[in-house]
Amino acid sequence: MMSNSDTSEVQSVQAPATGRAYAPGAGPEAEAGKTNISVSRGLAGWLTARRTSLAFTSYQTGQLFLVGLHPNGTVSFNQQNFSRAMGVCWRPGRLYLGSLCQLWRLENILRPGEVGNEAFDAVLVPRNGQTTGDVDIHEVAVDEEGRVIFVNTKYSCLATLDLRHSFKPIWKPHFISKLAPEDRCHLNGLAMQDGQPRYVTAVSRSDVIAGWRERRHEGGVLIDVRSDRIVTDQLSMPHSPRVVGDNLYVLDSGRGRIVRIDPATGEKADIAFCPGFLRGMSIFDGHAIVTVSKPRNGSFAGLLLDGELKTRDAEPWCGVLIVNLGSGDIVEWIRLEGHITELFDVATMPGVVCPMSIGPNAPEMQNTISFEQIALSTLGQAA
Repeated sequence: MMSNSDTSEVQSVQAPATGRAYAPGAGPEAEAGKTNISVSRGLAGWLTARRTSLAFTSYQTGQLFLVGLHPNGTVSFNQQNFSRAMGVCWRPGRLYLGSLCQLWRLENILRPGEVGNEAFDAVLVPRNGQTTGDVDIHEVAVDEEGRVIFVNTKYSCLATLDLRHSFKPIWKPHFISKLAPEDRCHLNGLAMQDGQPRYVTAVSRSDVIAGWRERRHEGGVLIDVRSDRIVTDQLSMPHSPRVVGDNLYVLDSGRGRIVRIDPATGEKADIAFCPGFLRGMSIFDGHAIVTVSKPRNGSFAGLLLDGELKTRDAEPWCGVLIVNLGSGDIVEWIRLEGHITELFDVATMPGVVCPMSIGPNAPEMQNTISFEQIALSTLGQAA
C-alpha cells in the first residue's frame, strides 16, 4: 500500500512487496534453477553517496532487476518477468524496456514523497507495450523530441515505433543492401549525443544472413551515424557505445575490455579488463557500470577473452561491475551464481533510492490501480 501525508490526488492499491534485502557478500543459497546473488561490501555506500539505483536485465531468463537500498541500508533486489528482457533506458519517472516482441513503457505511479509498501520510492507499472514482433530489440534510447529509438538487430537498422506497423526504420549502415530479417551484421549498440543517434556498434560489415557469426574474432565496427563513417574496425564483438562530454567509450567485448575511442582517428585506449563477456554500459559520476556474462560454449568460443581469462587464472563472472574510469579499477560489484549466467543491459536511475516494478503477467497487475483526482462536473447539472 502507498503511504504519504497527502494522498488525495493519487490512489493505489496492492503494489507488491517483492524486494529482497541482501547483506554485503551474502545472498540466498543457490538451488536447482535458482540464482545466488552477492554484492560487494561497499555497494550500499556507493549507491547512497550518489543517490542512485540500478536496473539490469537477463534475456536468458527474461527478468528485469531493480537494485536499490531499503530504509535500513541493506541492498534491495526487485525482479519481475519480461520475456527476453533486453535493452533498458531510464528517463525521470519512466523506464523503457525491450523484450521478445514488445517495447514496454513503465511509469512511476508515485508522487514525490510517496512510498510504496513502506520502502519503495518508485513503483514502476507497465502502462504501454508497443508490439513490434520479434525483431530482436537490443539497445533502447529516447531522442530530444521524446521519440523512442531502438536497435533493430534482426533487420540491421535503427528504428522507431509506428502506430500501424511493427517499426519505422530511420537508418541503416551503408554496407547493408536491404532490410531483411537476417541479422546480417549484428547491429547491437547505440550512443546518443545531443539528443540524437550518433554512434552504433556492429560485430561485422557482413551483408548476408548471419554473416557476423564468422567474424566474431575481429572486424567489429564503430560507425558514426551522421556521416556513415566507420570510426574503427579494430574491435571484437563490440557493444554499447556511450558518449560522455568529449569522450567516446565502447565495450570491446571479445577482448573483455572497456575502451576509449578517439572519434577522429579511431585510436583505441584500454581502460579496464572485466572477467566476463561485456554487454550493456551506463556511465555515471566518473564510473562505468557494465554487465558481464559467462561466455556460451560454441557461440563465443575462441575469443581473445578466453585466453585473457586463462592468463589471469580466472573464471568468467555473471554480474554487474562498477569501474572507475580514471583508474580502471573495479570498485563495486554484484555477482550472480547459479541458473542465471547471462545478462544484457544496465541503466542508472539517478534520484531513485529503492525502486520496484510490476511485471505484465504478475497477479498484482489486476489490482495496482492509480488515478489522478480532478474536479468533475456533476452529470446532468445543466438540466
